[in-house]
Amino acid sequence: MQGPRSRREFLAVAGTTATAGLAGCLGLFEPNDYDIGMTAVAFTPETITVSAGTTVVWRNTSSRGHTVTAYEGTLPENAAFFATGGYETEADAREAWESEGAGIIGTSETFEHTFEIPGEYGYVCLPHETGGMVGTIEVTE
Repeated sequence: MQGPRSRREFLAVAGTTATAGLAGCLGLFEPNDYDIGMTAVAFTPETITVSAGTTVVWRNTSSRGHTVTAYEGTLPENAAFFATGGYETEADAREAWESEGAGIIGTSETFEHTFEIPGEYGYVCLPHETGGMVGTIEVTE
């Protein structure tokens, strides 16, 4: 009885190993190269915690265009403003979006920002703000 059972176990393990290896070759189990993804109307995850000095990468993982724009009023004192499109203020980013649709990152594009100062940073996707597409970065020492 031990022989056939062991053979079945061997075949099950061998089949699983071969499937996992093949899936890796096909790119089915690729590791994320971003910290925050974007669905149609949400950042995922909505909140993350990182250490000061960490670079956070957002990737547009949806088929819609999105922005990442800091809520200027939530930034810790002396913290750098951040926004897709390279704008220096929230007002500039909002105006560019409203007048030209500027600051958008397309599907699979990324945006990154390094958080140097501890505190809580709120941000938004301007085109989807009314739908609640907001996020928070909590930066610790």
